[in-house]
Amino acid sequence: MTAEVRVTTPAKINLSLGVGPVRPDGYHPLATVYQAVSMYDEVVLRPADRGSTAITVTVSGDGVDVTDVPCHEDNLAARAVRLLGEHVGRELLVSLHLRKRIPVAGGLAGGSSDAAAALLGADALFELHTPRAELAALAAELGSDVPFCLTGGTAMGSGRGEQVTSVMSRGEYWWLVVPDPDGLSTAAVYAELDRLRAGRSARPPEVPDALLAALRAGDIEGLGRALSNDLAPAAVSLRPSLAPLLRAGSECSAHGALVSGSGPTTLFLCESPDHAEQVGEALAAVAGRNGLELAPPVVARGPVHGARVTAVHR
Repeated sequence: MTAEVRVTTPAKINLSLGVGPVRPDGYHPLATVYQAVSMYDEVVLRPADRGSTAITVTVSGDGVDVTDVPCHEDNLAARAVRLLGEHVGRELLVSLHLRKRIPVAGGLAGGSSDAAAALLGADALFELHTPRAELAALAAELGSDVPFCLTGGTAMGSGRGEQVTSVMSRGEYWWLVVPDPDGLSTAAVYAELDRLRAGRSARPPEVPDALLAALRAGDIEGLGRALSNDLAPAAVSLRPSLAPLLRAGSECSAHGALVSGSGPTTLFLCESPDHAEQVGEALAAVAGRNGLELAPPVVARGPVHGARVTAVHR
């Protein structure tokens, strides 16, 4: 067994997110296109202290409020290690430290990404050599976004999002990522979507053909036109301050604007880092005129790799 493993793991955005009617099991069927972007958490795993009988979790934030991140065995990363232990038939006691740069409850899959990193890191820490397909199956048990966070890149998600298929994508894309000072509960956003849809039939979700064609061609303008998110009306209903930002992104030079996942983070598709800075200045002016508190934006590139072991200390 090694003495320490470090894993970097990226944020996830949804270029399109189609949401079907709620299933009998309480989940909504999804048709989505994921992209991993260059905002990274780091998960550090060490063997538990001698005599310890539990997985321990500590958290620090690098410009991110981590007040609401659970520091106990219910943390999704801790559950990932426990599930891997059950899979291999042995108790895996570790000390986990989550160094978070991905905003919490922001629709960027930070918790799911940490869980993917914990799976990969625990496998390396205990030198288990679990086949990748088995890790992916365990990831699907943990949550809808976890399998994608393990692989990264650009991919289509189906089922409840856990069935992941790679998508051809040319070139790179630059995003201005604007966190919201206060997160949104994913469950609350889905409940609001169901409320807004009450009495109306929801069609089976689909990924727009135009979006896939734009990705294959590396067509940034076409991609901007095809961006979509069925959860956006619910997120805006719960957080009305998102509306003027999205409108401003569409009216200034961004190629597209949308809510990230269940929100409240907003995304603006740009041509380059410099262009993203220009869009950020325009959004700050809009926020000021509307009396909104705008968190510092982050410029991120996609697609990037999924969870990756970056250091092993023996």
